[in-house]
Amino acid sequence: MRVLLIGANGYIGRFVADRLLADPAVQLTALGRGDDADVRFDLASGSPGALTRFLDAVHPGVVVNCAGATRGGARELTRHNTVAVATVCEALRRSGCGARLVQIGCSAEYGPSQPGSSTAEDAVPRPGGPYGVSKLAATELVLGSGLDAVVLRVFSPAGPGTPAGSPLGRLAEAMRRAMQSGDGELKLGGLGAQRDFVDVRDVARAVHAASLSAAQGVINIGSGRAVRLRDAAAVLARVAGYGGALHELDGPPGALRQSIGHPRPDPDHAPPVAYPYPDGCGSWQQADVRTARDRLGWRPRIGLEESLADIWMEAACRI
Repeated sequence: MRVLLIGANGYIGRFVADRLLADPAVQLTALGRGDDADVRFDLASGSPGALTRFLDAVHPGVVVNCAGATRGGARELTRHNTVAVATVCEALRRSGCGARLVQIGCSAEYGPSQPGSSTAEDAVPRPGGPYGVSKLAATELVLGSGLDAVVLRVFSPAGPGTPAGSPLGRLAEAMRRAMQSGDGELKLGGLGAQRDFVDVRDVARAVHAASLSAAQGVINIGSGRAVRLRDAAAVLARVAGYGGALHELDGPPGALRQSIGHPRPDPDHAPPVAYPYPDGCGSWQQADVRTARDRLGWRPRIGLEESLADIWMEAACRI
């Protein structure tokens, strides 16, 4: 099976590449903006015609799209997350390769959920911020394309390589600094949110399974369990051997944007709208993962403690 992987250098894409390369039946070609891609192509600015010519030359059986942006203003997010997917869909429609499309979506497409509930694929999406809006628009393009396609809505990925700007990455960095300076207490803000963390290696397994399956539509990929960020902080402290006190800071939503759990405004772009939760997902998200089990034969295997241990191992190397 020949697979074209778009976004192989991204956080999820790197692990998807590793997983696919481990399958001797897969011939992998990586397409992206980086110099180490097999083929250099910028989805956000490239034309569908150029991508079509490449698809006809390579003739993949599966196209996996892990590319996209998580930060920036609405215009940049739309360009990288929506326009880019429109280019992929149009190129696949024009091409004679007949490839299956596996698109990586995200839980931000759903927006806030009722605390205590599990979000299934038939929930009405109500994204609470521009990132979720741009990803939902991409999903709608894929679903309306008429292609053989599946969208994996990934909840909160964690594990090795976790970006430093993510809630868990920011948490690990704060703990590293505290241990390095010998600080006996760590003050953290924005830890009340509850998220469904799924290890990025389990996400890669789901992408592999989706590539081989005939499943279509939207499929949630998560652990099926919401975890409060303050509880994740306690587990990380235990894994790291941090014996200091953890104190949670209270503050209004605007102040939480500067805290461990939420990204800081990007100075290169317009300041973000002051959502109570900048990822637009509210105080609670938990995936209903029964569809992944039934249609892909997939279940998460790696627990949060192992994911956090791997995040800490990378942070500890900087001490």
